[in-house]
Amino acid sequence: MLTVIGEALIDEVLRPGAEPEPHVGGSPMNVAVGLARLGHPVQFLGRYGRDEYGSLVAAHLHGNSVLLPLGADQWPTSVARARIDGTGAASYEFELTWQLPEIPAEQLQGSTLLHTGSIAAMLEPGADAVHRAVLAARGHATISYDPNCRPSIITDLAHARTQAEAFVRLADVVKASDEDLAWLYPELDPLDAARAWLGSASGSWSNGPSLVVVTRGGAGPWAAVAAGETAVAAPEVRVADTVGAGDSFMAALLSALVDRELDGGQRRDQLRRLSVELLGEILEYSARAAAITVSRAGANPPSKAELSNDGR
Repeated sequence: MLTVIGEALIDEVLRPGAEPEPHVGGSPMNVAVGLARLGHPVQFLGRYGRDEYGSLVAAHLHGNSVLLPLGADQWPTSVARARIDGTGAASYEFELTWQLPEIPAEQLQGSTLLHTGSIAAMLEPGADAVHRAVLAARGHATISYDPNCRPSIITDLAHARTQAEAFVRLADVVKASDEDLAWLYPELDPLDAARAWLGSASGSWSNGPSLVVVTRGGAGPWAAVAAGETAVAAPEVRVADTVGAGDSFMAALLSALVDRELDGGQRRDQLRRLSVELLGEILEYSARAAAITVSRAGANPPSKAELSNDGR
């Protein structure tokens, strides 16, 4: 079982001259759906309300075979309005509530991988509960983290950096965009910031992640492990919009690690010895997943069959 903890919300996609289009979204929830579509058993631990949008969230997760142990709560379902410009890029406005009940340790016991990030790992009061869940699972599960920073929500840079670093220290796999790192560390080149997280540039991070990936849009992803660094080109594709692209990349990255039996706390040393050659293969696979997503509207990650038959 794989576990994803984080926010679920409704993306209202606003295109010039068109009516709003509601899509179920939220970065961690998108990752859960992406993992399920790639053939993995997944449970999603997050919140949604007893309202029309909450019903859409639950139906979307159930329809994608994602287990949903937590029921609806009394607060409104969160909403993110994605405004798409003429280039297909998205900017966001949010109306959200992030509360999370204490997650029992037994709910996490069977998980070989736990992913979290984005709003869920930065916004209180829920972020503290997420942190405790990660601590509870780390002994037996691979931990993955994506800061997916939202400066319009978490406006305090010092707080955001503190929260991000707290989760990075517990993570085995970290994926961030170059924009995330440029905001968190404006004084550093994004790749230098990623190197510091890995520990190759500073011994203070020697107990941190085994794998750090930086997505760079059309420039393609870059990644570093103890054995070295590599980058791959982004596939050429006609862009519909970029909503959910990073989440599809994250899901495919984690799927590739699970498929290679590199998940689970007992395999931490194997993950740390990941070769640069294998890392390149994983990046190419993940980039293809993101390319399929940007070729169509909304956060719509590919299935395993689509990713296997994309012509590459």
